[in-house]
Amino acid sequence: SLKMASDSPESLMALCTDYCLRNLEGTLCYLLDNETLRLHPDIFLPSEICDKLVNEYVELVKTDSIFEPHESFFTLFSDPRSTRLARIHLREQIVQDQDLEAIRKQDLVELYLTNCEKLTAKSLQTLVSFSHTLISLSLFGCCNIFYEEENPGGCEDDCLVNPTRQVLVKDFTFEGFSRLRFLNLGRLIEGVNVETLLRPLASLAALDLSGIQLNDVGFLTQWKDSLVSLVLYNMDLSEEHIQVIAQLRKLRHLDISRDHLSSYYKFKLTRRVLNLFVENLVNLTSLDISGHTMLENCTIPSMEEKMGQTSIEPAKSSIAPFRGLKRPLQFLGLFETSLCRLTHIPAYKVSGDKNEEQVLNAIEAYTEHRPEITSRAINLLFDIARIERCSQLLRALQLVITALKCHKDDKNIQVTGSAALFYLTNSEYRMEQSVKLRRQVIQVVLNGMESYQEVTVQRNCCLTLCNFSIPEELEFQYRRVNELLLNILNQSRQDESIQRIAVHLCNALVCQVDNDHKEAVGKMGFVMTMLKLIQKKLADKTCDQVMEFSWSALWNITDETPDNCEMFLNYSGMKLFLECLKEFPEKQELHRNMLGLLGNVAEVKELRPQLMTSQFISVFSNLLESKADGIEVSYNACGVLSHIMFDGPEAWGICEPHREEVVKRMWAAIQSWDINSRRNINYRSFEPILRLLPQGISPVSQHWATWALYNLVSVYPDKYCPLLIKEGGIPLLKDMIKMASARQETKEMAR
Repeated sequence: SLKMASDSPESLMALCTDYCLRNLEGTLCYLLDNETLRLHPDIFLPSEICDKLVNEYVELVKTDSIFEPHESFFTLFSDPRSTRLARIHLREQIVQDQDLEAIRKQDLVELYLTNCEKLTAKSLQTLVSFSHTLISLSLFGCCNIFYEEENPGGCEDDCLVNPTRQVLVKDFTFEGFSRLRFLNLGRLIEGVNVETLLRPLASLAALDLSGIQLNDVGFLTQWKDSLVSLVLYNMDLSEEHIQVIAQLRKLRHLDISRDHLSSYYKFKLTRRVLNLFVENLVNLTSLDISGHTMLENCTIPSMEEKMGQTSIEPAKSSIAPFRGLKRPLQFLGLFETSLCRLTHIPAYKVSGDKNEEQVLNAIEAYTEHRPEITSRAINLLFDIARIERCSQLLRALQLVITALKCHKDDKNIQVTGSAALFYLTNSEYRMEQSVKLRRQVIQVVLNGMESYQEVTVQRNCCLTLCNFSIPEELEFQYRRVNELLLNILNQSRQDESIQRIAVHLCNALVCQVDNDHKEAVGKMGFVMTMLKLIQKKLADKTCDQVMEFSWSALWNITDETPDNCEMFLNYSGMKLFLECLKEFPEKQELHRNMLGLLGNVAEVKELRPQLMTSQFISVFSNLLESKADGIEVSYNACGVLSHIMFDGPEAWGICEPHREEVVKRMWAAIQSWDINSRRNINYRSFEPILRLLPQGISPVSQHWATWALYNLVSVYPDKYCPLLIKEGGIPLLKDMIKMASARQETKEMAR
């Protein structure tokens, strides 16, 4: 089912929602006074659509860096006559007091506020407006919602001396919330009296008190006939707590798990406690005891434990107290306990650290509210993906993507998640992944690069991008990827390995893409960045991969892109070329890349006069005799000179060397090349070569062009014959054969 889910296209509803949110002005809204969004008066939307708009908006603000939040977004839902809201999920800094205030007239049934740290006690008052309809409420991690600002003295001057103090609100209760059944108060601020707060609620069905320390939970028994779910994650338990829990006989889900790293913890789970739960909580289908130390032996003797086929039947359970269960549990949380490694565990789903299935169950169960646990579970998945093979690849990928999206600012999750992604996207898993899924991976990787300047995250993200086909798979985020990589390369202090990977990616991104892409990247400062890297390497006298990739990237980005060629010249590119040639006379790859780039510059008529100096012409002439990289360096030097010769004798504005002497050396070079040479070059178009055919000013340029075409179509006929025909090369060659000025050997080759 996961395979199908990841492959199926987005629903029309999802596509429309996304489109409207990205184009509010052009669809649902108009701008009032150029700043406030207003709904068109003829629009009426039911809650099915409005809920989606709000929830998707929150998701976009959180996970899409390009998406701009709107100050007045929530005011669009202020009037229930035109827009209805019922179930909304708001998160983090996105939501402020005035946003909730804007929708106070709505009859909300479900309101989840997760880690909304900007909400203050003003929002508590707004909650009262929903009290008659609210069934489900989460205030998880809203650490300031019970604080109000107290303004001492109320006078203007005094306020500068005494900034506003935050005061805990003591008198708020859930009085009047007559329909409230599901409540999450996880990570509630200390000092709030939970018992008083909850007392007015008549029949609670689910309560989450994660991370709250309560010595006395006796008040929970007032809901012993209605409470079906209780979460006390990270609460310090004692015998009293256990006795109270045992009285809540309707419980179906009980979570008393803890983070074993969080603090010293006296309470130990015993066989007696588990027996008590099994005997009293007869409806239990889900139990989480992750992170607990077991005091006495809860397991059966190991001889018996290892026997028979793995079974989830309670009667065969390796955990003795669970032999009393009527049926296997739906879920059993045993993450970071010794029990998860036993053979017979009476549950359909187990979270633990024994194998891939248990680890994925842990990531799935804890991602939303327990990033501290999730990051350790993802770390285990990373080891599985690295050392063994993942058998549930799609599920693993989707869970890691969700965790990275959900906890964009959690360093541990970003580090472990980005590392796991690298192993989960490598080539052996390629076949199982849809385009949609791979795009989601790219999105979260770029989010990570954007939010974290941290070396490990940056390196993991760059390495993960290397698992994709570049530029094809990154095309849909082309600008953004380039900006992020240039950003990395422009930092003053740089990690060597990241620099190498980033330059490699930059080079791959400008290889074989359209000219408008190259122009756009050029405008972002690509040329300048590469030249700076070359400058640094030159100063250190090192010619490494970064140096070679940087020249290669410049070669690619200047291909048929005059603007970028001009930038190269304006930023002292020629000076660096000469210095590199002098400093690294033996580096063949480097010479090839540099001359390939100069070939591109020479193709631009307006820029050729800048190459017309004695120094440059001498350098190019001497390189005609180079044997570096087969014929490549000599071939490219000859190409540069062919374009210069094509401008005629009157453009030859130098005394030394003489034009005739250079022409002679060019003929000699071309005659020395093997016509069947295999090539280290890639032409997307023959246009710059073909323009040298119909002319009589420079027969040697004509000969170089004809040799180039002859070599390419004979060594790589499948690739280059169609290109030659498509670009009109045949009539040009036929015409040239008739020209009196063309040399006999050129005509032979053309024929």
